[in-house]
Amino acid sequence: MRSRLEAYFHFAEHKTTWRIETLAGLTTFITMAYIILVNPAILSETGMPIAAVTIATCLCAAIGSILMGALANYPLALAPGMGLNAYFTYTVVKGMGVPWQTALGAVFISGIIFLLLTIGGIRQRLVGAIPYQLHASVAGGIGLFIAFIGLKNAGIIVPNAATTVTLGDMHAPATLLAIFGILLIAILQAFRIKASMLIGVLGTTLLGILCHQVHWHPGTFSPLAMRDTAFHLDLRGALRMNALEIIFVFLFVDLFDNIGTLVAVTERAGLISADHTIPRLDRIFFADATATVFGALAGTSTVTSYIESSAGVAAGGRTGVTAIVTGLLFLLAIFIAPVFGAIPGFATAPALILVGALMVASSARIDWDDPRVAIPSFLTIITIPLTYSIATGLSFGIISFAAIELVTGRGRWQHWMLYLLATLFVLRFIFLARG
Repeated sequence: MRSRLEAYFHFAEHKTTWRIETLAGLTTFITMAYIILVNPAILSETGMPIAAVTIATCLCAAIGSILMGALANYPLALAPGMGLNAYFTYTVVKGMGVPWQTALGAVFISGIIFLLLTIGGIRQRLVGAIPYQLHASVAGGIGLFIAFIGLKNAGIIVPNAATTVTLGDMHAPATLLAIFGILLIAILQAFRIKASMLIGVLGTTLLGILCHQVHWHPGTFSPLAMRDTAFHLDLRGALRMNALEIIFVFLFVDLFDNIGTLVAVTERAGLISADHTIPRLDRIFFADATATVFGALAGTSTVTSYIESSAGVAAGGRTGVTAIVTGLLFLLAIFIAPVFGAIPGFATAPALILVGALMVASSARIDWDDPRVAIPSFLTIITIPLTYSIATGLSFGIISFAAIELVTGRGRWQHWMLYLLATLFVLRFIFLARG
């Protein structure tokens, strides 16, 4: 059985082992475990019971990640998406006055549309339309993005009205602990220790406990609490109301954030084929769409791939076993969810910062001497972190690439889907401007 599993997950091809994949899965889980607390905190503002959403969050992350690993054999973990949960709460429910049950119905419909687009091969064609020359820039931009998030969580950078951001309080205990974590992981990586990220996060957490900087308030949740949100979605309400705008945003943002994450993680892991295509793309999208549908039924906002998966890739994860391990840990978290509140932001921040550094290295493969490639690549890299949106950065890169190809008379060399994609992104900006 073990040999069959290793053959199914292509262990020999990826030069990996059960130990490496398990540590990678644990690393991914640790860096994204914050969603267990953050997602319920956001969605509870709609009136959804926080205990029910907590269980739904863990269950959907578990099923989505396990499905991704078992079906698509990729080290991509899934969970309810940040940003989309904020849109669900603050724009749809609180802003538009839509009941949370109806909003869940809109999420469910967007998931069904995802499935139909996947079965029809449309999502796969959209990914194929992204110029392979931009793959490295997407990875580099997302690297800067997650490093930026890590620096903010560490308190190393803080908001500033005059300069947008500035240096934080370097005497703050949490910031000093984060700096310790950065140095610890960097030293471990210099010695080529595979578990450097995990050791760094746990070591920083332990030091934080010794310094009395970890504040944990334990509690308990029953798995049966999910009954308060499960199958409470209102499909009739979602279909009756003018839900087109809501469904479109759920659909569009998830689609292109997911594409950006997928390209970045597979690029970093070296899983893109020699012909610049991503193998088993239909299975990846099927797992993602199914997780979103299940999430709506369970009682949470759109489920999507997490860029924190790159932490597991940096730890050596190359197969679906990494995602399965992450999923199993989310399944375990259903019973001990409050425990993960003990892992503070300053402990996971160093991992995000240094994973970002590893991902930015892909930018070296960009042909910076060719303006046709360099300019769209730069726009992609710089706008992802500065707009706080993977989809927006991808928009700038693809629109500029398509425009340059057309104006320089090379338009016929590109697939027509590239121009369809560029048009969709232009419409997105028009739609956002009008909104």
